[in-house]
Amino acid sequence: MDGTAVSEHERFMQLALEQAALARRAGEVPVGAVIVLDDSVAGRGHNASVSLNDPTGHAEILALRDAAKTTGRYRLVGSTLYCTVEPCLMCLGAALHARVARIVYGASDHRVGATGRLEALREAGAGFNHRFEVVGGVMADPASSLLLDFFRERRAVTQAGDSSAFNG
Repeated sequence: MDGTAVSEHERFMQLALEQAALARRAGEVPVGAVIVLDDSVAGRGHNASVSLNDPTGHAEILALRDAAKTTGRYRLVGSTLYCTVEPCLMCLGAALHARVARIVYGASDHRVGATGRLEALREAGAGFNHRFEVVGGVMADPASSLLLDFFRERRAVTQAGDSSAFNG
């Protein structure tokens, strides 16, 4: 990967980090995502499961929905999904169905991140009809810091006795 590709990834990851900051201000787990198609942002999203009362309200899903609405099609062939945290299996399944070409994420999620799990399913015989490139670790430090700070604050509030402060 040349220096230009890295700067493009960082440019769009910065937009995803801005979405994550919106989630944090709303009291949601700070994860953000953008869909890039033809070098421009086609969709944006940030975690909103609590505010939408929707278990599918993940940043990636909302960005995919926004991009589909913007483009007028649910197949997002040639697009790149930038997300601040490694996507879960649900979000990867949606990206597969949308025919996203590339997933670029910041922080790894060893608990529910599923890029490695998806590949393991393929190796075990799952016949997915689409593949995408995966690039991890782009601006991982700021993405990780957002999450760590958020959960540290939540734990401090909970330990202080206000358990209603954590909804997710």
